[in-house]
Amino acid sequence: MKGGNDLVAQFIADAAWDALPAEVQRKARMALLDILGATLVGTLTPISCLTTDHAVETWPGDEATILLHGKRASAIGAAFANGYAANGLDIDDCALYTKGHPGAQLFPTALALAEKLGLGGSQMMTAMVVGYEVAHRTARMWHDHHAIYQACGSWGSVACAAVACHLLRLPQEQIKHALGIAEYHAPNLPMMRDIDHPAMVKHGIGWGAMNGIVSAQLAQRGFTGIPSILGFERYRDWVADGSTEPSSRAQAEGLAEVIGQHYVMVDGVVFKEYACCAWTHPALDAVRGLLRQHDFGVDDIVHIRVEGFHETVRLGTKLPTTTEEAQFNLAWPLAVFLLDGEIGPDQMLEHRFDDERVRALANKIELVESEELNELSRRMAVGDPSGKYAAAVTITLNDGRQFASGIVDGGIRYPQGWDRSRVEEKFRWLAGHVLEEARIEPLVDMVWHFEDVDDVHELTRLVAR
Repeated sequence: MKGGNDLVAQFIADAAWDALPAEVQRKARMALLDILGATLVGTLTPISCLTTDHAVETWPGDEATILLHGKRASAIGAAFANGYAANGLDIDDCALYTKGHPGAQLFPTALALAEKLGLGGSQMMTAMVVGYEVAHRTARMWHDHHAIYQACGSWGSVACAAVACHLLRLPQEQIKHALGIAEYHAPNLPMMRDIDHPAMVKHGIGWGAMNGIVSAQLAQRGFTGIPSILGFERYRDWVADGSTEPSSRAQAEGLAEVIGQHYVMVDGVVFKEYACCAWTHPALDAVRGLLRQHDFGVDDIVHIRVEGFHETVRLGTKLPTTTEEAQFNLAWPLAVFLLDGEIGPDQMLEHRFDDERVRALANKIELVESEELNELSRRMAVGDPSGKYAAAVTITLNDGRQFASGIVDGGIRYPQGWDRSRVEEKFRWLAGHVLEEARIEPLVDMVWHFEDVDDVHELTRLVAR
């Protein structure tokens, strides 16, 4: 059997839209619509404006569009800026094994290069599928190999290099070099330090997209890289399969199922309902359940106790002054959700932070770490089906009544169960903050038939400004 780097390089080089299983094509369209919505609404954030101006100045050009800003840059610059918009409100997709966000890196990379090269929708979506499959496997290895939890732009650099290699049609030897270049140059992103001190550095999304494109372009010129982590012998099975259960076909034929035969993304890419860190979602869903089960008003609440796993508690209850602080927080999202019933730009951008009613409610929230929930989250992170991101919420009212949720897992689960209509509903909600309806429906229709789009400029023209 070939080594991991050879298997992955062959998959990147040979992937083709018409050869993808129908369920993979369906998930690719869903992922595209979801990340497009997240990117469009993310342009409302300060980080999107800042990185757009930087990209235009630092990587000028006319190769690709920076969405909704009315500006263009080189492919590298556009991918960098669009990546920060895609993750700007933290409502972009998550994925199995990654402990983070692949789509916010893969989509900007694929869009910028497809626009530069004049490619169509099927080529762009195939590149995204390639990126997702490489992301699942690389991130799984990355988190096992590195002692410190590194954020998305680290392993994402390798996944974005895979996207770029596919679109540039690099031969397999150059692909292997590009993956190694991207890994070697990957940024060190100590995620938990940003959890403790939330800032615009966040997940390092733009650096993953930028590094991936640069690495592929360097390899194309003959620049050499080390053998990537995908070739480590101890991770051979993770490259070859990506799951713990081989398919019946592989068992019957006595074959190891390789990347390109088992697509992790079908069940492994999940979509977020709330514009905040996924570690808060179990508590939010627990509160939603209590509101549905019991008749009480928000003004009746005197105390909210949230039991969570370590990372949830680490988010803390400090009242935010920036959208990044609001996203990496538990008290603010929980309080504003109790009042508004949703968490989007209206709840998580700076104009809301002086709302005294939200602030008062947030000050009533207590966080408690639970070892039982820690164990469930540890299992979740490694893909154990028994694992989950979970929380338990107890609400105490001023008349002494208490309502307890019990242990509740959030919407981040594998498989998740979202369908086309739910992805569309989310897209319309997000896009409605930045686009008029006359542009929203054509975008929805275009994405569901994106493989028929001959040139991705048809998409960017609808969202150029």
